[in-house]
Amino acid sequence: MDFTILVMRGAFATAVAASLDLLSAAATIAPRLKQAAPRWRVVTPGGGQVCLSNGLSIEAQALKASARSDDSLWVVPGLATNTPAAVDARLLEPDAAQAAQALQAHVDHDGIVAASCSAVFLLQAAALLNQRKATTTWWLAPHLKARAPACAVDANRMVSRDGPIWTAGAAFAHTDLMLQLLRSHCGGELAEAVARALLIDGREAQAPFIVPAMMANGDALVAELSAKIEASLPEVPSIVELAATLCMSERTLSRRVQAATGRSTSALVQFVRLKRARLLLETSQLPVERIAEQVGYRDATALRRLMRKTFAATPRQFRKRAH
Repeated sequence: MDFTILVMRGAFATAVAASLDLLSAAATIAPRLKQAAPRWRVVTPGGGQVCLSNGLSIEAQALKASARSDDSLWVVPGLATNTPAAVDARLLEPDAAQAAQALQAHVDHDGIVAASCSAVFLLQAAALLNQRKATTTWWLAPHLKARAPACAVDANRMVSRDGPIWTAGAAFAHTDLMLQLLRSHCGGELAEAVARALLIDGREAQAPFIVPAMMANGDALVAELSAKIEASLPEVPSIVELAATLCMSERTLSRRVQAATGRSTSALVQFVRLKRARLLLETSQLPVERIAEQVGYRDATALRRLMRKTFAATPRQFRKRAH
């Protein structure tokens, strides 16, 4: 067996379907490339019919503790839990505890595990993220960091690998995860053929899709701060001045922003600038130099460098994609 798809009750239906559709496509294409077709199974705690999000369901085998003979790559689609409170509550349920135990046992037996979106928290519950790099749904990244202080959480990444642990970002990042797993497990030629057949573009970062206001993660004050920053462009007040407008100290503001977004206040300011720049690139014909001025950068070189670092794309690439 090459892949084990661990499907939890209430899992994100599209992620489950993406796992099976990509593997099915790979199995169809592999013989044409004179390669062995990948094999897979679907498991769940307890076995039987699993109710997914949006009322769909799937039949799955019963999950058993990982054994040394199981050399398949385990994949866990997202749990369709969208808030920190929902994540915490889901992890307390018996099937989540059983899944976390099985994931830990699989890695202990030299297995490889992968999870996307909120399912990454199952890896955290299994103590598999300590001293590792990981990504997850960008608006849940601060909560993952709070639950796993020893994990280097990078919400900008679409897919991250650290040793036997693969993680992916929000919802449809599961497609990117499956492609990379196919590339790693079955070879680049098959993965590229599947991507072409299903019209999937490779994406390296989820940063371009982050909405600054949503990074507040329910914190009304940080949402207000994001709006203030955006409204003040290109001349954003100093952090001290921003804190004063919110009737608090710079240190208190920093703590609130860090807790809600996982970023420093200055990083939040920079991100809002870059998102406005991206919007202007995609919706106007303004030259890059003029856009840099409108978002508060002295020259286009700085804008290009920061966009490449944050979004893994240049201004020219954003403009080309939009048109």
